[in-house]
Amino acid sequence: MLPLLRILTPSSAVVSLIALAVAGSFDRARPAVPPTEPPDETAARAADPGVLAQVAHAPPPAEAAACAPGMVLVEGDYCPKVEQKCLRWLDGTKGRFGGFRCAEYAPSRCLSAERRPMRFCIDRDEHVSKGESLPDNHASLRIAEKTCASEGKRVCRESEWNFACEGPEMLPYPYGLRRDASACNADRTDLTTPEGKLIDHRAPPGSHPRCESPFGVRDMAGNLEEMVARDRKGPTEPAMKGAYWQPSRNHCRAAQTKHDAWYHGAETGFRCCSDAPAR
Repeated sequence: MLPLLRILTPSSAVVSLIALAVAGSFDRARPAVPPTEPPDETAARAADPGVLAQVAHAPPPAEAAACAPGMVLVEGDYCPKVEQKCLRWLDGTKGRFGGFRCAEYAPSRCLSAERRPMRFCIDRDEHVSKGESLPDNHASLRIAEKTCASEGKRVCRESEWNFACEGPEMLPYPYGLRRDASACNADRTDLTTPEGKLIDHRAPPGSHPRCESPFGVRDMAGNLEEMVARDRKGPTEPAMKGAYWQPSRNHCRAAQTKHDAWYHGAETGFRCCSDAPAR
């Protein structure tokens, strides 16, 4: 085009202006390229091989629309039976919490012959009632079922909760292989009042940004012990997942199954799940 413009236009200055205008129009049409350098916190975590680096990525529009607002899509192949070997206990093996808190795990191995494909939606955060800032506590499995149903959702199954917490790599902790006392609202020792009453140490959603699973689900270790439905046929039985703010196992596969469907306490909460729409 430029040689033709020189023939038709006697002024080279005009030609230059036209060329600049054409080039500028392409620059304006070119989409901006987002920066690829991770935030400082992510880079710091990536430097530690015992902690899985989590880099937040915006899901494609079709994927984002698969779940209701406040929920995230969990999709992949779940391993029903996992080997998770503790390399080092946090308190030795005979301390007050010894044998429960693992300081570092070896990479997990799937012991199942086949993995189970899963695709569902889960609340990003523990359930918070309208007008409140802290997640709901004193929740039994029955309360969780009723509340989730009122929102067009359902209680999560234990296997769904596991997968949302550990991701495809079957991580023992939602954030990686090594226990990080500061990542989640856990490992507190100021647990009771002088009268023996459990102190309420709930934290608002997002208070611990590093307490996030590979799928972007928050506070799945500590904060509240969450009610889920066990993967069994027949009457719904509860399992309590994630533990709460006390020093406890706090790993993704751990479950408290000693209580019935009506049990509730200052430490019990829940989040909801739903089936993801077909693609």
